[in-house]
Amino acid sequence: MIQSAFLRDANFVPITTLGLTVSKAITYVAGTTGATGATTLFTVTGAIAVKVFAVCSVLLDQTGATATLEVGITANTAAIIAQTAATVIDAGEIWYGTTPPTVGVMPSQLILSGTDIIQTIAGNSVKEGVLTYYCLWAPISSDGNCVAA
Repeated sequence: MIQSAFLRDANFVPITTLGLTVSKAITYVAGTTGATGATTLFTVTGAIAVKVFAVCSVLLDQTGATATLEVGITANTAAIIAQTAATVIDAGEIWYGTTPPTVGVMPSQLILSGTDIIQTIAGNSVKEGVLTYYCLWAPISSDGNCVAA
């Protein structure tokens, strides 16, 4: 006999998969949202299982030399999505690896515990483009939660 129970969402429906989704859209502008450095995408509390990817609706462009993006956590900024040149990410593509396709297999799930998910821009700024990040997640601990930052 299993001595466990499903966690339930706000409607008391059992959560049996990575069925919860939170998203955050970023319109890149050099000097603000496209500046080099880290940006918090999703705030995580407790322990959760996650899969993260982004959909590009306006192709990304950079200022000057190569700009790169990666998604991860503070201790490992490319733990979720590997460092990718900004100009490789085109409209209509799904970004979850270094060669964004239009159709792809979802990356493996990760387990995070109270560690926010961040995007890091390096090398140079991203001067234009739009990415919508999606985080598919499920709580593991009773206080597990994920919200857009």
